[in-house]
Amino acid sequence: MNSTVIINSIRFVLLILAQVAIFSKINFLGYVNPYPYILFILLYPVNSNKNGLLLASFLLGITMDMFNNSGGVHAASCLTLAYLRPSFFKFSFGLSYEYQTVKINERLTPERFSFLLISVLTHHIIFFLLEIFRFSFFWDILLRTILSTIFTLILCILLIYMFKPTKN
Repeated sequence: MNSTVIINSIRFVLLILAQVAIFSKINFLGYVNPYPYILFILLYPVNSNKNGLLLASFLLGITMDMFNNSGGVHAASCLTLAYLRPSFFKFSFGLSYEYQTVKINERLTPERFSFLLISVLTHHIIFFLLEIFRFSFFWDILLRTILSTIFTLILCILLIYMFKPTKN
């Protein structure tokens, strides 16, 4: 079996366990909920199978829905993020993405930060729109999205650099 498959499988399981055991319990002021499990989608190798990413993203989302009893909002937002991910790469990295030389878990650059920000923001907008599902709560959706995006983004950056592979 390929080492990339093993690393991604371990990452998949560990992020689900961390989300369910730790991060799903955090609900600061009723508005801030971190969702770092989307790191699996963000760190999925650029040159890997796109259909595999869509399937894995759906499984990630539906697993989170089962644990959180949330009726498919995680699956829908994860699947949308996985589908839009190549567009976000092209927007953030340009030619580096075309030549598939992008690695997210290296030094934080403006390109990497913009990719993470756009991805997390998109996931959260879709997630909270589907979760609340009323435009009369527009300001509530916006507040939850912004605060959770900030917290998730900080947490994702910390997790990326805490578990960054060392170079030999």
